[in-house]
Amino acid sequence: MHAPLLLATLLLVGASGRVDEARVASPPRSPRFAPPATGVLFADDFSRPTLSAQWRPDRSGVWSVSRGMLRADLPDEKQLRSLIRVGDTSWTDYAVDVDICMMRGVDKGVIVRVEGDNGIGIDLRSGVYQDVVMYLRALPMGKAQATNANGVWNHLRVEIRGDRLSVRVNGDVRLERTDARSARPRGGIALPAYTGGVGQCTLYYDNVVVTKLD
Repeated sequence: MHAPLLLATLLLVGASGRVDEARVASPPRSPRFAPPATGVLFADDFSRPTLSAQWRPDRSGVWSVSRGMLRADLPDEKQLRSLIRVGDTSWTDYAVDVDICMMRGVDKGVIVRVEGDNGIGIDLRSGVYQDVVMYLRALPMGKAQATNANGVWNHLRVEIRGDRLSVRVNGDVRLERTDARSARPRGGIALPAYTGGVGQCTLYYDNVVVTKLD
């Protein structure tokens, strides 16, 4: 067996010797892709068989296009992270819309105004948490209840205009905060994969749209 195929097989098999069905299961059909007609800075429905060159993953072997969706899968170890970035410092005031389906794990979301290794993170947490958390680097900026089950699609919309941020989960406003220090005036976005304390992360993103806000 070739080494890449062997590695992929080993990742799918748990300690019991059985294939992890949640890891290989297909998510439900993602929502229909309907970007706005104007103001689009970036849009991707992952209809191409490979990643667009605009995406910049920080690790190999984590991110892939699978059945018209962006898939992220990390080894079963605690506190592993990976990011895939798009955009640059020409982006200032914008909204990000993304559909997310978590199959294994808890943490998913989007990071806005990413420049270098810094940005404002929005973490939509499932499992026992059922909330959305906003943070600047490691500093918490707010938290609110937000129901988001695994195995179904959840829609996240983040608007950032000047120093003001608004977060909607499945259409409902859950967080509104101000970056009082205006620490992040510009930058692109990143989508995270994170195993956290549960030590698992298999998730799908789709229908990523970034639109300019006047």
